[in-house]
Amino acid sequence: MKTEIICFGEVLWDILPDKELPGGAPMNVAYHLQKLRHATAMITRIGTDSYGDQLLALMQRYGLNTAYIQKDSTHGTGKVFASITPSMEMEYDIVYPSAWDFITPDITWEALEDAHPAYIVFGSLASRNNVSKQALEKLLHIPGKRVLDVNLRPPHFTMEHIHWLLEHADIIKLNIGELQEISNWYSFQGDMKSLVAQLAEKFLPEVILVTLGAEGCLLYEDGDFYEVSGHKVTVADTIGSGDALLAGYLHSRLLGSKSQAALKYANALGALVATKNGGCPQYDEAEIVEMMKQH
Repeated sequence: MKTEIICFGEVLWDILPDKELPGGAPMNVAYHLQKLRHATAMITRIGTDSYGDQLLALMQRYGLNTAYIQKDSTHGTGKVFASITPSMEMEYDIVYPSAWDFITPDITWEALEDAHPAYIVFGSLASRNNVSKQALEKLLHIPGKRVLDVNLRPPHFTMEHIHWLLEHADIIKLNIGELQEISNWYSFQGDMKSLVAQLAEKFLPEVILVTLGAEGCLLYEDGDFYEVSGHKVTVADTIGSGDALLAGYLHSRLLGSKSQAALKYANALGALVATKNGGCPQYDEAEIVEMMKQH
């Protein structure tokens, strides 16, 4: 099957106080896109350990193309020690280095170029190490819309690093806190829409998608703003909600949905995932439709 979407970056285990969950933003996005019937390839690196074996088996079970997953006998599979704050937000202690810090370019990537993927999805975390950053540089020579999922996780980024990524993005997804932090770097001023417009003017992406947690989300496209308010749901955890929202948006645009409709679908999928545990929960597409009806 022709690869429609490439997701590049970290795969890992979220180690919570009471359980261990598979995670990593690129894998979460890939999971939802594959579940929504888009042929998705995952480029990452895992350790030759039981955690890596489990992740590989999971991704194969999800139906992802795992042909581009590298194995590392030196560095272990990624882990994040996660905790939930009283306000139901997540805090993360991300182990460094991990196998996914050492993704290397591979001649087999030529097959991905021949597939002419619609989207290449990558985050800011996976290029924290120069080895994986150089691999990402190579990957971005493949034609396709470049989708940057900003994840500002101190101390795993620098302003220069994020600036480079923003320069290479056609679609930028970030949360309100990340928008404010980046705006401070460049002395952007004004309300949220003004900050988004200034970010767009500086880096010239086609799309900026801002997640607002319980307040919904905001889309900037071709000089126009679109907004959707939040759903009232009982939150199980917020792991992967933003990843699901991004996947929902990309899915909708691939189906030809217009901006507002794509944002509504994305918002509903993000809210649905928040009602379930982990970033890759089981659900049926009918649940997304029902969530939209209830909004």
